[in-house]
Amino acid sequence: MARDLDDTGFLGGVQRFARTSGAVGGIAARLAGHKLGIGGNRAGHAEDLKAALGNLKGPLMKAAQLLSTIPGALPEEYANELAHLQANAPPMGWNFVRRRMRAELGANWERHFRSFSHDAVAAASLGQVHRARLVDGREVACKLQYPDMQGAVDTDLKQFKAALSVFRQIDGTIQQDEVYAELSDRLREELDYRREASHLRLYRDMLKDVPEVTVPSTVPELCTGRLLSMEWVSGRSMRSMLEGEMSQESRDALARALFKGWYTPVYRYGVIHGDPHMGNFTVRDDDGLNLLDFGAIRIFSPRFVEGVVQLFKALQTNDEDLAFHAYAKWGFQNISRDTAQVLNEWARFFYRPLMTDRVCSMQESNDPAEAKAVLGRVYEGLKRTGGVKLPREFVLLDRSAIGLGSAFLKLGARLNWHEMFQELIEGFSVEALEARQRDALLRAEVPAPLA
Repeated sequence: MARDLDDTGFLGGVQRFARTSGAVGGIAARLAGHKLGIGGNRAGHAEDLKAALGNLKGPLMKAAQLLSTIPGALPEEYANELAHLQANAPPMGWNFVRRRMRAELGANWERHFRSFSHDAVAAASLGQVHRARLVDGREVACKLQYPDMQGAVDTDLKQFKAALSVFRQIDGTIQQDEVYAELSDRLREELDYRREASHLRLYRDMLKDVPEVTVPSTVPELCTGRLLSMEWVSGRSMRSMLEGEMSQESRDALARALFKGWYTPVYRYGVIHGDPHMGNFTVRDDDGLNLLDFGAIRIFSPRFVEGVVQLFKALQTNDEDLAFHAYAKWGFQNISRDTAQVLNEWARFFYRPLMTDRVCSMQESNDPAEAKAVLGRVYEGLKRTGGVKLPREFVLLDRSAIGLGSAFLKLGARLNWHEMFQELIEGFSVEALEARQRDALLRAEVPAPLA
């Protein structure tokens, strides 16, 4: 019997360790030089770094992307380059596909299919997707995990932790211990495609009354820990639509679908999709949304969601005491009143679209140029008041907000964001959210999160 590719992972792990160690070592050395004012061509070094990391499949790329969204964690040139990292390594060939399918479904795996594409139709950081037709005629998408991803995760996380340690020694204003812990747990969860299948069931349940969003069904008998088979849903990429003619009506409709698809689960069930990348959804012919990838899912405590809603209400009424207590529910520990006031400047900008009760574009309410100035002031304020330890719950909420804001900006959508948000939180209560979350997780048979 042919050995599964994952059984030959040790050498690959050693080679990967060498590549990532060199990349992260270079990051640390250059960052140290820049922080001490002895760096050279920062923009050029940042481009080199993006090129080095962009050729690696796996979690280090995701870690770098995430770090780029945290103000003050990296020099501006590095953050700008790493924010645009994409998986650009070539897909695995047909020999890999046949071995993996045999390992997951047995020697006679092809009996399940009428046809199966030899070439991948999509490639990502942890796996690639093939289009197939079942013997009963249904079209499906089969996502296969790349070999030795467990080893890649372990190696990359070690390197990421080492890099964060260096960053903290240089500048500890933003303490990222919990960022690492959160990323580590979520990445390890992404390796389990059975868990992702349960996330699909969960999202189909949570969004069943949101007609603007389609969530494909799974094919349970063709799902394993490293193979995810789901209904094929047709749609166009947002990128291709933006390159063509797109009416304002279509732009607004897609933005509304994105808003509902991402935030209905958050405020009604305490669940967030942590990766609103354009490759994770397609656009239906009616300008609705097909959600396709459910690896980066975070289940929040109801108390945290209550804190998010309370902070919104505190900013609306200028209630500093309520805001201070809301940060505690977010997970910010032992912060001073001064630190809370600094965070309020960030929060006012963060929440501004939701507090503007009129039709407007994201550009009007959250201009990127202003964002840069606000984040600069917040970073300096945190530095002055002793720094802050980011809570784990902050990580994917921040990542989603940044990703969605970017999509809304690209679309040029004009909506009443306040009105849509108010519809979601109307009658909000922790008890109701807790009950809905518990029942939905049970129905979808979602395993307990790692943490």
